[in-house]
Amino acid sequence: MSRLKEFCTTKTLLGLGLGQFLSLLITSTGFASSELARKGINAPTSQSFLNYVLLAIVYGGIMLYRREKLKAKWYYYLILGLIDVEANFLAVVKAYQYTSLTSVMLLDCWSIPSVMILTWIFLKTKYRFKKITGVVVCVAGLVAVVFSDVHSGDWSGGSKPLVGDGLVIAGATLYAVSNVSEEFLVKNADRVELMALLGFFGAIISAIQIAILERTELKSIHWSAGAAFPFFGFASAMFLFYSFVPVLLKMTGSTMLNLSLLSSDMWAVLIRIFAYHQKVDWIYFIAFGAVVIGLVIYSGYVTLQIRHL
Repeated sequence: MSRLKEFCTTKTLLGLGLGQFLSLLITSTGFASSELARKGINAPTSQSFLNYVLLAIVYGGIMLYRREKLKAKWYYYLILGLIDVEANFLAVVKAYQYTSLTSVMLLDCWSIPSVMILTWIFLKTKYRFKKITGVVVCVAGLVAVVFSDVHSGDWSGGSKPLVGDGLVIAGATLYAVSNVSEEFLVKNADRVELMALLGFFGAIISAIQIAILERTELKSIHWSAGAAFPFFGFASAMFLFYSFVPVLLKMTGSTMLNLSLLSSDMWAVLIRIFAYHQKVDWIYFIAFGAVVIGLVIYSGYVTLQIRHL
């Protein structure tokens, strides 16, 4: 009973609630990206560009109003912007052109061991054996997803599942670097400064990448309501996601953020079944079960970590 009361603190419940809100936002961005890919629109950097512009305008305006000096070096944000743009390019958007929505969501759990290693090295976060065991079980689910994509014969979710799976893993690793960097900056600098400069440099880097890689694609798009709605819906959901991520990072840290986002897998499966009318291979359920079990094992000691933040 005492452990239950310890777990059910206001801070913990707020963290869990915010984590699930972010999870729903991630699922909606996945749905939007998948819809655009189905319509033959392949402009991943352009999708993310709108989000960065919104961040720069909204939070940059707040920074100008405050007229405060930067609390961190500007080139930290430049490097973070580059990492974040390429993470979005690979994992959030590009992979949907090659693999299924469910695979993208499940393979994102690779960011968890990546975050744990980075926070252990750079932020000196300590993890107990049971937490590591939980992460290992989650990664076992990741392996099951790749096995399903290769051997099940269910290719309806993407044209090149192995390529897509590889892109997701690469993007998830970059996201881990981005999350840990954001956790450090939000705890040692300022949330508004982080969002404003991430948006500013992210928009510049995205614009350069669009000019090089996506000019022809953008010109060939027939802009209709069916194309514009998921395009701008993606940007809106990403803006909200980016705005609230620093709040959760400051409350609970990078690892808890990535664990919270695992619940987006449930929504991904529901979208695949009911929106796309696709059959879900039975190995997916084993993979998701492994993710859930790993999450339960990890969460047994997550309260201790939250109390020491």
